[in-house]
Amino acid sequence: MKTLNVDLGDRSYPIFIGQNLLSSKKLVAPFVKGKQVMIVTNETIAPLYLAQAKALFEDFQVDTVVLPDGEQFKNLDNLNLIFTALLEKRHNRTTTLVALGGGVVGDMTGFAAASYQRGVDFIQIPTTLLSQVDSSVGGKTGVNHDLGKNMIGAFHQPNCVLIDVDSLNTLPANELAAGIAEVIKYGLICDLPFFDWLESNMEKLNAKNTQSLIYAIETSCENKAKVVAQDEREGGIRAILNLGHTFGHAIETHQGYGNWLHGEAVATGMLMAADLSARLGWIEQESVTRVKDILQSAHLPVQSPQGMSPERFKELMAVDKKVLDGKLRLVLLQSMGHAVTTSDFALEQFDATLHHLTN
Repeated sequence: MKTLNVDLGDRSYPIFIGQNLLSSKKLVAPFVKGKQVMIVTNETIAPLYLAQAKALFEDFQVDTVVLPDGEQFKNLDNLNLIFTALLEKRHNRTTTLVALGGGVVGDMTGFAAASYQRGVDFIQIPTTLLSQVDSSVGGKTGVNHDLGKNMIGAFHQPNCVLIDVDSLNTLPANELAAGIAEVIKYGLICDLPFFDWLESNMEKLNAKNTQSLIYAIETSCENKAKVVAQDEREGGIRAILNLGHTFGHAIETHQGYGNWLHGEAVATGMLMAADLSARLGWIEQESVTRVKDILQSAHLPVQSPQGMSPERFKELMAVDKKVLDGKLRLVLLQSMGHAVTTSDFALEQFDATLHHLTN
């Protein structure tokens, strides 16, 4: 087992990475301060792992909420199901919420924990690659609105993160690929040697080779933990974690949540960011080709959805959280392995990227 630490002073917490961790009560029990636990999961994960998760907390009062599965259900209506269960089961402010599932479950559980009785503890047990390397670490929580993704939320750090790579054995291929998109992101934004390693080991990741997955998850979490430790609430450097996300969120909103997986949309978004970076003269065209090739080797899309026009992109990106004082800020590549946030690009260059990578 690997143990990493997210260094946030009195809000610091460990990330446990390994196999068969869903059977290790001794790991998570110390992070439950009260006597009550509410496990939040979804209809897909419940039959697979809920019994194991409940056994982790058998010394406590354990209640459960099973949500519908999918990004389209990440909204205030379904968030309210968690609050209703907490109130019906009379959970007090010493309760601990446990997120058992992917990024949607993690985001909603974290937001519920941030809000219930003005803030209670929670634990992340992510079961998808995307949630293991991204959404379970860093304390971003929230829900979507019809007009924009993740526009309603809060920063709320978990007590610990338990990553059992065995849960990836049941992960569908398209969800594995969506997670690999976020793994690739870390190589592009701050770890070029890791990007080089990914180019050489993509076949192993696609085949769910356990040791390769553990290394990729550990390295991704290390990179994210370093960034989050410097900037917990995204006032500066943490924004680089959004490489490809502004383009990607526009795709998700246009398509309707759940029709493109988050990682699929981010993959296309990262290629758009690389293309624009090349138009600014920051990276070579050869680097854009490397980005496209590695995304394709991970079976990820490299073109926007059919029928999504450049004008539609701009309309949706105008309401993104990264818009500040009327100016769109994008995360771009100053060089391979070094991302920056900037609004210093010409509209003509931005339009050229959109026209080049839209259908």
